[in-house]
Amino acid sequence: MTLRPVREDDLPVLEAFLVDPELAGPFQWFGWADPARFRRRWAENGMLTDDGGHLTVAADQAPVGFVAWHKAGVTRAAHCWNIGIQLLPDHCGRGIGTQAQRLLVRYLFAHTTAQRVEADTDIENLAEQRALEKLGFTREGVLRSAAFRAGHWHDLVRYSVLRDDPMP
Repeated sequence: MTLRPVREDDLPVLEAFLVDPELAGPFQWFGWADPARFRRRWAENGMLTDDGGHLTVAADQAPVGFVAWHKAGVTRAAHCWNIGIQLLPDHCGRGIGTQAQRLLVRYLFAHTTAQRVEADTDIENLAEQRALEKLGFTREGVLRSAAFRAGHWHDLVRYSVLRDDPMP
C-alpha cells in the first residue's frame, strides 16, 4: 500500500464515490455531487495546494481510494490539518486505511509546521474510530448534530494527534 499524487487515470475511482451511494458507503454518502469537480481540481493544481489536498491510496499500483486533508483554522496565527479517507468497499477492513492514514499523518508532520492533525467520524463508524485509536489519536469529544446525512443530523466524534504524541 502506498500514497501517491493523484494521476489522471485515478480520477474515475474518485468520481465514482460522488455518484454511487453503495460505493461511498453508509458514512460517506451525502447525496449526489458534481462528479467532474475532482477532474477540474486535478487539471487546475493536481489536487495539491497549500490549503490541502488529495492523494491516491494505491494497492499493487491500483487506486483503491484516497486520503484528503484541509486546513482548519485554530487562531489567526495557527491552523491544524483535518484529514479524511475513502476506500473502495473491497479494500476496507484489511488495515489499508489505518496504514494510509499513518502515512498521511507522517507526511503532514514532516512537511508542514502544523502541531495538530484532527479527524472527525460518524459516531456509529466504529471501524474508523478503532483505526484512529490504533494510530495514537486521542478521542476529544462528540460534535452533536454536526453532519446531515440520509435525512437526519448525525453526531461526529473528533480525534486528534499532536506532533509530539507517540505514534504506535
